[in-house]
Parts: sequence; C-alpha cells; structure tokens
Amino acid sequence: MARNQKAKGKIVRRLGVNIFGNVKYDKLLKKKPHGPGTEKGKRSRKKVSDFGKQLLEKQKLRFTYGISEKQFFSIFLTAKSRPGLTGDNMMILLERRLDNVVYRLGMANSRVQARQFVSHGHIRLNGKRSNVPSMIVKEGDEILIKDSDASKKMIRECLSKSNQQVPTWISMAEDDLKGKIERLPYRTDIQTVANDQAVVEFYSK
Repeated sequence: MARNQKAKGKIVRRLGVNIFGNVKYDKLLKKKPHGPGTEKGKRSRKKVSDFGKQLLEKQKLRFTYGISEKQFFSIFLTAKSRPGLTGDNMMILLERRLDNVVYRLGMANSRVQARQFVSHGHIRLNGKRSNVPSMIVKEGDEILIKDSDASKKMIRECLSKSNQQVPTWISMAEDDLKGKIERLPYRTDIQTVANDQAVVEFYSK
C-alpha cells in the first residue's frame, strides 16, 4: 500500500485495536484507550452511523494486512465471485497473500517487514524468485530463502525474535529455513480483529 505517514500509535488508538500485533501497542491502548484528539476520560458524543461502523471495520482489516484501498477492493470482488460466503472467501484470500504467509511463518516480525523481504528479493517461492507480495499461494507451495548468507542471517534473526504461533495450515522447518503450504486455510483457522461481514456490507451498498 502507499506509505502511510501517520504514526502507527495514532492509527491503533483511532481504530481501538492493536492491528500491528506489537505488544507496545497493547500497552499504548491500555494507557490511552481514548482516540487521538479526545480528552482523557471523555468520550465523543457523536453517534456513529452504521456506515461509519462498517467503514471502521474495513479500515481495521485494510491496515492489518497493510494493503491499499484498490488492492482491498480487488480482493473483495474476487471473493464475491467465488462460491461460498464472501466474508470467508475474503479472509482466506488475505491470509494466502505471500507477504502474510512469510509473516505467519515467523520469517518476518511484521507484515510490513515481510512485504519488504518479498519486494527486495529475499524470498523464493518453489525455488523461483518472487518479489510480488500480493501473490496468492497454493497448496503444496514452498517458501524458501534466497541462497545468500545475508538473507539467511536476516531471516534467522527474525525467527529467533518471533512470537508467532505458526498456523496449522502451514509448516516451518527452521533448520532448513523452509515453509510449506500444507493445505489452504479454513475460515476457522483465521483470527481477525474486525467483523468481516460488516466489510461485505460496506462494499455491497
């Protein structure tokens, strides 16, 4: 997505949820649960419309996965065109993005970092260079690291710091620096900070 110049702390406070996963934002929300621009201990008297609530849920998801509005809407359209529940399809497509998988494997400590690793050519998909973070992985795909000492050292450092619990639909062999898509994710595999049905309603108006 386009570089966001706003402080991440303000984004987290405005959305009211730690979308970046870093524990420091949990501490920030505990210390400042009110949104930016709101005095401590006071709540805005402005009533939020249904549209406003749906927009907030959409923003939570978009910022969580770090993608542009155009990319997010494209994923929604793809999800809508497939059989099944649009919200479920949307969440599954978001999880199957290559940058998200790199993050879920613990190869990066944030989705922003994972996107950088992919864009800068440190990641190999099935042995081939892949620098497109939005690529959708398939069952059986293998995520490898560029055969260079610098790339391997960087990924190992991330793995040593990662507090990610690798989802059951993927596997990570740390010694070999190799991840694999064991199966496609189910909706029940995906924990989300937002109401995906509200996002579907937002785009369906």
